[in-house]
Amino acid sequence: MALGESVHQAGKALRWLVSSKETTNFTYDLTSINRSHLVAMLSHVTGTSPARIESYFGELETDRELARHVAETTRSSASSFKSDSIPRYHKRLGWYALTRILKPRLVIETGVDKGLGSVVLSSALLRNAAEGEPGRYLGTDINPAAGFLLSGRYAKVGEILYGDSLTSLAKIQGPVDIFINDSDHSAEYEGREYREILSELSERSVILGDNAHVTDELQKFSEQQGRSFLFWQEAPANHWYRGAGIGISWKSPSTGWPRE
Repeated sequence: MALGESVHQAGKALRWLVSSKETTNFTYDLTSINRSHLVAMLSHVTGTSPARIESYFGELETDRELARHVAETTRSSASSFKSDSIPRYHKRLGWYALTRILKPRLVIETGVDKGLGSVVLSSALLRNAAEGEPGRYLGTDINPAAGFLLSGRYAKVGEILYGDSLTSLAKIQGPVDIFINDSDHSAEYEGREYREILSELSERSVILGDNAHVTDELQKFSEQQGRSFLFWQEAPANHWYRGAGIGISWKSPSTGWPRE
């Protein structure tokens, strides 16, 4: 890394130290070009226009009720000392847009931490239900204190299953339309999750891998199962962390997707 870039990154880290409480699972905004690349990928995968995808991004970003819920619930939680009350959605913009596009009957997320993804996905499901397309969210986490954000109206469409994720997944009956892997980030465990949920995936299912910037497990699984695979790398704006991303696996051509 060049000296100038190192100094720039150090400046970002210092600003983060005085503006954020987060010690892990960092949240941030995306650079404008990185955001546009996410729009392009989702458009390619789903056949949805970039304008429609942008409208879904805006729908989430301007959801004042959700932002207020995150802020108030965070401030009153036992984790308030290590959690920011201002929601920054980054990759979850993509999660939200896919949920609005696909209108899933069941969304599963393994590894929920505070539950920001839980309420983002539940918010999308509530909007889908208002349009006559109901669905459910299930999160899994080994930590019994995880998912504290999933409460109030958002808990009406979702719940957290506590315990080992593989044990929880073995009990789930599909069809699963969206599966998000974000639990134990070892390659071995990630691969086991994909194999465990395989028999419950719907024909139109989409898998999102939060560990695809580290392992090739989702890519290998996709090749073995005749699925398409792409990876989008995050570029955080004004944050020292270099970002994770979204590995996405889907059937191509997609079947049963709502179209514009």
